[in-house]
Amino acid sequence: MSCWAVIVAAGRGSRAGLGVNKVFHPVNGRSVLGRCLDAIERSGRFNGAVVVLSPEDEGRFGELRVAEGPFAIVKKTVAGGTTRRDSVCNGLLALPEDTRIVAIHDAARPFVTTAMIDATLDSARACGSGVISTPVVDTIKQIGPDGRVSSLDRAVLRAVQTPQSFDYQRILMAHLQARADRLDVTDDAMLFEHYYGDVRLVTTDDATDNIKLTMKKDFEAQETNRVPDIRVGQGYDAHRLVEGRRLVLCGIEIPHDRGLDGHSDADVAVHALMDALLGALALGDIGRHFPDSDPRYKDADSMKLLETVMAMVKTRGYRVGNADITIVAQRPKLAACMARMRANIAAGLEIDEDRVNVKATTTEHMGFEGQEQGISAQATVLLIK
Repeated sequence: MSCWAVIVAAGRGSRAGLGVNKVFHPVNGRSVLGRCLDAIERSGRFNGAVVVLSPEDEGRFGELRVAEGPFAIVKKTVAGGTTRRDSVCNGLLALPEDTRIVAIHDAARPFVTTAMIDATLDSARACGSGVISTPVVDTIKQIGPDGRVSSLDRAVLRAVQTPQSFDYQRILMAHLQARADRLDVTDDAMLFEHYYGDVRLVTTDDATDNIKLTMKKDFEAQETNRVPDIRVGQGYDAHRLVEGRRLVLCGIEIPHDRGLDGHSDADVAVHALMDALLGALALGDIGRHFPDSDPRYKDADSMKLLETVMAMVKTRGYRVGNADITIVAQRPKLAACMARMRANIAAGLEIDEDRVNVKATTTEHMGFEGQEQGISAQATVLLIK
């Protein structure tokens, strides 16, 4: 099932007063559009994306791809129209004919997460539409034609954002009809509702962070007042050394006369690392997610299990800042394997090697590690929203 994204970046952003299309303005060292495209690509849910640009911004986008890209998710750029509705329609017309689901997203919302994207796409597949929204927290007043003011029940009100995902053929037909009817709408959900009568709203726990950068003060707030959302997790694991098993540490097979006993490959270093990641997310431990009573995990490659945990990290909008792992073993000596282990962990966490530290120590023959009965590992990670 082909799934595409249309990223709307053709506005001028004049209210921001930045002297340039606001989506090319940097926020904490990275452009708004670059952050947005990173989020779309990181979700892993799209076959490709079309970026809708003003013709005068084509060259600037080419420079951005060199400086921050390459943004492989972007398969095409198209020119915007005189209105947002026209711009979106141009983007929809540029999609492949086999497109089934499309997500329409404003580039000025660079903090969209995979969880938000998933929620809208899943709803679109099931119901034809899925629009991210948040509950209204302010009291809303309605002014009637006669000037009288009445209060609305905020419990049944929602603030609508993007991404807005739809069945491709239905939203395309609605846009083409709206172009013919010259229908004035403020977003695609309003257009879909007009022609089909029903739009499904969805929300996620982090939807309140999906702010739209509109005014200059919005950009200033990101630069000066935004406190990074960081989380720290720590993990520990230990396994007994037995004969007839491979010794696997950090996904690397280590030559030794014995290996670690366990339901999976018993990689204590990766197990401790996964527990640290899950702990930072407040998601329990590996026993909860990969129980040793489940035959699916018999002799499982722990690096593959790490991929599953990293998907949880990314779905919740986090990335790994750095990781530190300590392996406690009297034997074997691990110095010759450290570079490979470090590179393997860095690849698994999708970060540079200089953000990963793997070290080993003995216990001077004390305890079960020192008596060579087993090996333990400890890990600490930092997650950044």
